[in-house]
Amino acid sequence: MASDLQRRKLTTVFAAMDADADGYLTESDFEALTNRWLTLRGAPDPALSEVMMGWWATLLAASDQNRDNKVTFDEVLAVVDVLPTMKAAVHGTADAMFTAADANDDGKVSSDEYRQMIEAWRGIPTDTDTIFPLLDDDGDGELSRSEFRELWYEFWAGDNASAPGTLAFGPLA
Repeated sequence: MASDLQRRKLTTVFAAMDADADGYLTESDFEALTNRWLTLRGAPDPALSEVMMGWWATLLAASDQNRDNKVTFDEVLAVVDVLPTMKAAVHGTADAMFTAADANDDGKVSSDEYRQMIEAWRGIPTDTDTIFPLLDDDGDGELSRSEFRELWYEFWAGDNASAPGTLAFGPLA
């Protein structure tokens, strides 16, 4: 059973992904999310498009219990309940997001790349200047793939309000 914190985290992300605010996640919501990200990048990026639409396919396969090609909040919540036992799978999605966020392909996510990722997900300008230093475990000004994986895992599978990963998608609603 999801905790209040896990519900708050998921509410923040679900609301951001539900582009048409109809209460369901659909392929068109992920197309809108992909387009927001590409607009922020200012250029076509087939690899980014593939990652984002692949994420939709993964979410649909894991969550859509009644196979209606829509994912409800409760369906996502049911998957979140089992994620603590699926660390490798969560790291796999983290790696895909890391690749998408690493705009200059240098193997690190800078504070600007992180802000761009958050603004793409949320669909609104977001001040990440106070959050990024909390996420940057070693204080080098960038997130390594391993740092990103652990933050991603903590967001999706963790239940510790003071863990930096709780803020991986920006401030909670």
